[in-house]
Amino acid sequence: MDQQVLFAFLLTLFAGISTGIGSIIAFFSKRTNTSFLCISLGFSAGVMIYVSFVEMFPESLAMFSRIYSPRLAATYTALSFFGGIFLIALIDKLIPQKENPHEMHDVEELAHPSQTASMGKNKERKLLRVGLFTALILVIHNFPEGMVTFLSGMQDIRIAIPIAFAIAIHNIPEGISVSVPIFYATGNRKKAFWLSFLSGLAEPLGALFGYLILAPYLNDTIYGIIFAAIAGIMVYISLDELLPAAEEYGLHHQAIYGVISGMLVMAISLLIL
Repeated sequence: MDQQVLFAFLLTLFAGISTGIGSIIAFFSKRTNTSFLCISLGFSAGVMIYVSFVEMFPESLAMFSRIYSPRLAATYTALSFFGGIFLIALIDKLIPQKENPHEMHDVEELAHPSQTASMGKNKERKLLRVGLFTALILVIHNFPEGMVTFLSGMQDIRIAIPIAFAIAIHNIPEGISVSVPIFYATGNRKKAFWLSFLSGLAEPLGALFGYLILAPYLNDTIYGIIFAAIAGIMVYISLDELLPAAEEYGLHHQAIYGVISGMLVMAISLLIL
């Protein structure tokens, strides 16, 4: 059991620090590989959607069915699913649209750092505020994602692994969204990188919260709620964030090919494992 806890935590840590990978890509790539990002984000959405409806939702229903009648079990599963959607939608609703971390940035925006010298102080302060606020938003946003990954790993590692990879892909462009405005405001690559990297550590913090606060109380009912809520959260993230971002980076059909590929890989991995 201790090994499973450690592995679940390491998966969550891996998913979280991918914001730092986004910064590295921004600082060391001369141009954005939009096709790769488009397909990758679509792939991540496909993984999340497939695992939500094929594994997480049925698992939640099975957990509730051990305790309640079929009708009540289905009712509680549906309520938990939409409760997860409501939670993540509420978090997004509280984020000002213009400073939302899901507003995409390109590597090309870092191509001419000398431009920072020509900006006025007010614009520099505004950009710094945007970058810092984006980092704070990501901390709030990534906290429940960390719980998602960790608690999935506590229950079933074979489900947690693809979820962790999907969230990691999802965090890469968010890392760029933090680092670009901070770098332009300060001209400091290290500061931009570390703030982007640290914003991702909210995911392992979410894992610690899940382990220290929720783990002692886990039973079939709690797992039923968690699994359905996780499914709702992942479906919302896929439809509201990943697919729009994929289409913004590339072409519609590239995004759809990514989604289908993610579903196919997820189906094969679940059959094999």
